[in-house]
Amino acid sequence: MRILIVEDEHKIAQALAKALQLDNYAVDISYNGDDGYAMATTEPYDLAIIDWMIPGDYNGVEIVKEMRKANIHTPVLLLSAKGTVSDRTTGLDSGADDYLVKPFALEELRARVRALLRRPVEVQQTVLTVGDLTLNTITCTASRAGQDLHLTSKEFALLEYLMRNTGRPLSKQTIISHVWDYDADILPNTVEVYIKYLRHKVDDPFKVKLIQTARGFGYKIEAQ
Repeated sequence: MRILIVEDEHKIAQALAKALQLDNYAVDISYNGDDGYAMATTEPYDLAIIDWMIPGDYNGVEIVKEMRKANIHTPVLLLSAKGTVSDRTTGLDSGADDYLVKPFALEELRARVRALLRRPVEVQQTVLTVGDLTLNTITCTASRAGQDLHLTSKEFALLEYLMRNTGRPLSKQTIISHVWDYDADILPNTVEVYIKYLRHKVDDPFKVKLIQTARGFGYKIEAQ
């Protein structure tokens, strides 16, 4: 899952990014409203965390309004030092899905992120299954036919994305845009390498192969 953080306070932005990366999310950061607006309206994100008071032509509320005008329905968690009922109402009425007042505990933010990512129909499950393969997004564990799979954080993120799109062919570029950070220097053959790693752990020990190559397009996962 790929998350955008728009926050001008560098220490806060970096702390949020580190906390979310520990939960296996790919994270991009923007430190001003102009770049934040451009990224939020042109890049595919599963969630955006946006501070209300940020420098630039667009503040956080305006970014959210522009996203909704463009029919971009990415869940948004709005951050603000403004904590009155009126402020919360304004933030939520702009199109934000949740509102968190500064200062806040990182654990609360992480819990709200998990809750927001469960809301859309396509990502509401916390336990994903494809055939005898199971992945738990809360405990960050995976198993097949009852056998635990020991995955790295990036392997887990890649497997989760494939399983959330079961049966759907995914191009290498689409996989890169959702599994790796925007600034990561990733080439298409990097996806091939990680698919090979996954196949070694998920498919090689078993008769039925789940991870398939969609010739001329990319990869998909589905039960035969």
